[in-house]
Amino acid sequence: MGTDLNLQAASSPHLHAGDQVSTAMRDVTIALLPVTLVACYFFKFNVPFLIMVCVLTAMFTEVLFRRAMGKKPQLHDGSAILTGVLVALSFSAATPWWLASAATFIAVGFAKEYLGGLGWNRFNPALFGRVSVILFAPWLVYLNNEFFYWRVSFPGIDTVTQATPLTMLQMGLPLPNMGTFFIATQGGGIAESSALALILGGLYLLYKKHITWHIPVSMLATVFIGTALLGQHPVYHLLSGGLLLGAFYMATDWVTSPITKKGQIIFGVCIGIIVVVFRVLLAPTEGVAFAILIMNAFVPLIDRLTRRKKFGEEKAQLIKQTVSTGANVAVKS
Repeated sequence: MGTDLNLQAASSPHLHAGDQVSTAMRDVTIALLPVTLVACYFFKFNVPFLIMVCVLTAMFTEVLFRRAMGKKPQLHDGSAILTGVLVALSFSAATPWWLASAATFIAVGFAKEYLGGLGWNRFNPALFGRVSVILFAPWLVYLNNEFFYWRVSFPGIDTVTQATPLTMLQMGLPLPNMGTFFIATQGGGIAESSALALILGGLYLLYKKHITWHIPVSMLATVFIGTALLGQHPVYHLLSGGLLLGAFYMATDWVTSPITKKGQIIFGVCIGIIVVVFRVLLAPTEGVAFAILIMNAFVPLIDRLTRRKKFGEEKAQLIKQTVSTGANVAVKS
């Protein structure tokens, strides 16, 4: 026939699920609606305002960076909108709008577009943006109050801080009622307003088959067992500190998580271990964000270690490829 075929053999999976990116992004956004509504009940206008600021910033940033790189903006896929929503929900309702906007700019502009674009970014964009502003302005990130300036005025006081559940655990303070804490609470970030709402959203994503159980279950089980062994309150640890948001909506990011089921379990367990270390020994409120970002860097290595070996592939060759991948991760991260 005179036609040269360029065929490449690769490890499975070879099948495509048929899901469009826009459909998946829409469903994740829908899954976040319950916790958003609960947060709006507690914090009123501040929640939709912060979300609006982050979404508009995300859309503007994507257009700006893609045009600067000579690429066509792809706002129709919904990835920028979802990133903006996730960034907003990860912060306290009292976070200054410009700080959340800055985090969104970093998330979309650098973590997503500059580092490869949709489908090629190594780190979860929303968490990358959040951690970036934490490193530069931590005192502003942790503002958490029930009284906003347009509702109650305190002479000489700019804001009223409130201890988060994780801080209460660390300081040995009396903990809130378990039932109330599970259904709705005002402590922590916006997405921590209702553990029940986050779980319902996570179940919706499982039902729609956008995620599987491997990462959330292995991650949550590791934190539960680890905190229990260390004499902590495992249930409170599961329901606070953004762990549920991270387990169902952040760690399961299709681009920055392992492909294989075995790799996903390893990924989830490692995240859980790092979270426990952070919460018991270091900064309890940021364990989830740092744990996921740290493990994002090791995803290529995990995929190499857990992928199905091709027929006839030598074990020594696989080990060599694994070591090479690990070295590249260490250099580029």
